[in-house]
Amino acid sequence: MASGGPEPNQAPGKEPPRPGSVRPTSRRLLIAIAVLGAAIGVTMVKAIESGGGVAPAVSWLTLIAWTFLAALLFMAARNTHQRIQVRRERIEPSRAVFLLLIAKASAFVGALCTGVYAGFALSFLDAVSASGPRNRVIMAGAAAVVSVLVVTAGLLLERACRIPEDPDETP
Repeated sequence: MASGGPEPNQAPGKEPPRPGSVRPTSRRLLIAIAVLGAAIGVTMVKAIESGGGVAPAVSWLTLIAWTFLAALLFMAARNTHQRIQVRRERIEPSRAVFLLLIAKASAFVGALCTGVYAGFALSFLDAVSASGPRNRVIMAGAAAVVSVLVVTAGLLLERACRIPEDPDETP
């Protein structure tokens, strides 16, 4: 459009995305995914127990793996931020797309797992006075917290992938 006004389907005050650009991950979408995950977690525990089975417990290995993933993502976000934002280095487009893909996938999967683990914890919360359910609540709650760290690291990596505005090009 040649006119200076917003496009018909666009909110006023927001400029259209540049061609070839990717919109930042919506926080509302991540919250909706986490709520959906919580519903899945609660439903899964109830379905397993109503069938006479025992709901799975979150293991230490799960916590270690999620923590390792979060640490890797935080390091990748820091390194990418240093290269692109601070030192203003150019990186290969395929590498930038790969990092952005990893960032977005980590945020989405982390949000889903946050909800599922929170749903697990909520399912056993009513019997927290007993030792077994208490351990399940603690482990599932810790996994939910670590999953939030994965979401945060994914969002930081996504932000680090932004191309900085060139100060020479601004009028």
